[in-house]
Amino acid sequence: MKAITLSLTIVCVVITGCDPSLGPPGLLRFGSDGEVRVTVEVPLQGGVGWIQQVLNWNSDGAWKLYEEIGYDSVLGDDNIFRNPGLPYLYAANYSSLLHLAIDNEGTRLWEPPDQIDDCGIGRSRVSILIRDNREDKEKEWARCAANANPLANLSTEGFEPDDGAARVIQIALRARDFTLGDDFDRYAYTGSLPFATIERGTQPGEELNEGVLVFRTPDDGNETDEPDGWSQWWQAHTGGERRPPEIDWARKMVVVAALGRRDFTGHTVEVRRVLLVGNETQVIRTKIEMVERIPGDYCTPARRNSWPYHIVAIPKGPQEEYSLVAERIPCEA
Repeated sequence: MKAITLSLTIVCVVITGCDPSLGPPGLLRFGSDGEVRVTVEVPLQGGVGWIQQVLNWNSDGAWKLYEEIGYDSVLGDDNIFRNPGLPYLYAANYSSLLHLAIDNEGTRLWEPPDQIDDCGIGRSRVSILIRDNREDKEKEWARCAANANPLANLSTEGFEPDDGAARVIQIALRARDFTLGDDFDRYAYTGSLPFATIERGTQPGEELNEGVLVFRTPDDGNETDEPDGWSQWWQAHTGGERRPPEIDWARKMVVVAALGRRDFTGHTVEVRRVLLVGNETQVIRTKIEMVERIPGDYCTPARRNSWPYHIVAIPKGPQEEYSLVAERIPCEA
């Protein structure tokens, strides 16, 4: 029996490089029963806005991408995208990622784990957290990217001689590729200007038609004054029960995104992205991308009129246009 145990130990060390004191092969790698979490924090507009992306990947294969965008410390919108197939289809790739992060000479993360807290306003902060349920422990590595790029556009270029940053970002990229792949439509806010939610709902004080209503001060006017009609509109919207929010009209404008009337409950609208559109020499317009969230098949929403809306503050820009797409959401349990 001792000879068999010794033989297995030798095979384990030679073939896999594992620690024989931790138990049988296949359950040895830190995090093999646990999760990997990739976090990318992206500053926008000189740090006044942000995008945060968190990819949580469990060892059973299930994963989800949480994203949020905000402006001046106020959340604008958030979104969750989950693995589109059965979780076990991603379990083998999870093991491959752990091999790269822990065993592979060229990509493994340095020990002991270390973190950089502040990357400034021009670079993204990228972190890798690995949790092991058996040991009830976590290890986290964090480094700064060369630019302020989200997960879809991360690159390992520009880090030499900081090999630690290259390794952290390489693992983040491999986690992205193993789960989300190269489908950029799965990312909610790529390329967007920051924005902040003022209010959203389905029962405005007055009926709203489909489209966007914009309040902004004229470029040739006194930027400290509020736009014409803003106070009157807000009073009608709230029934005069609330004061208008404080808006820095020199830097911001307010967009009211609306769907028009819907005959059933469950419909909502979100401003998803705010894009600057133009040519090589100038920005021509601001594009507001709206998403209508519709109850999925076999849902049974109640019949009741609603007028979904989303009011946001965005950086002041040129003339506006909007687009609207539909997105089905699962029925609530």
